[in-house]
Amino acid sequence: MSYENVHQECYDQLKSLGRTRESLKILAVSKLQPIQKIRNLYEKGHRLFGENYVQEALLKQDLLKDLEIDWHMIGTLQRNKVKLVVGKFQLIHSVDSYELAQAISNQAVKIKTLQKVLLQVNLAQEITKGGLSRERLLQQWADITSLSGIEITGLMTMPPLSDDPEEVRPYFNELSKLQTELIKQGPGRHPLRELSMGTSHDYHVAIEEGATIVRLGTILFGERPRKN
Repeated sequence: MSYENVHQECYDQLKSLGRTRESLKILAVSKLQPIQKIRNLYEKGHRLFGENYVQEALLKQDLLKDLEIDWHMIGTLQRNKVKLVVGKFQLIHSVDSYELAQAISNQAVKIKTLQKVLLQVNLAQEITKGGLSRERLLQQWADITSLSGIEITGLMTMPPLSDDPEEVRPYFNELSKLQTELIKQGPGRHPLRELSMGTSHDYHVAIEEGATIVRLGTILFGERPRKN
């Protein structure tokens, strides 16, 4: 599907749901994609790109520094790489523990910045995926929100893989409900406006359940090369 068709399809769906175009960000997942494909998408007007691997992301940032790209870190982030990432990405999607949030906050304070993050929630409690369980997040909410170097702008989840998008709807719905529950708890300095959920396979369902960021890779770029 073309870039233009993807955008129009999403915006038509938003209109049917009574939502505005501004209520959804389409994040182009550019991991392993060549530089020229990113430039091509940029020339069509796209500005949000998400990377999974720190070293690859930093290299692309350097090679594309002539472009005004909003970079998102969406892959697993190890604590020993936090100092390489903080302050260089508009948003980190994959904060999957209090310890990682604390490390990001400490580095942000050190370099005198405020790093925007999403908390990754593992709603299916899959051992192969990172993320806080719903219960652990609620238990640690006060501690996480007390960290001064981060601003928690929302939540992220990756549901179990399924050929049927309807099978993942309950996870998107649960994340939306968890967002509402956390907003009621406060504190107010963390806006919690974002829900990062939905990929090329199930983004329509995610939008129906309140996604504000959908992470689209193959539908925008085509099949990605294999990592060496």
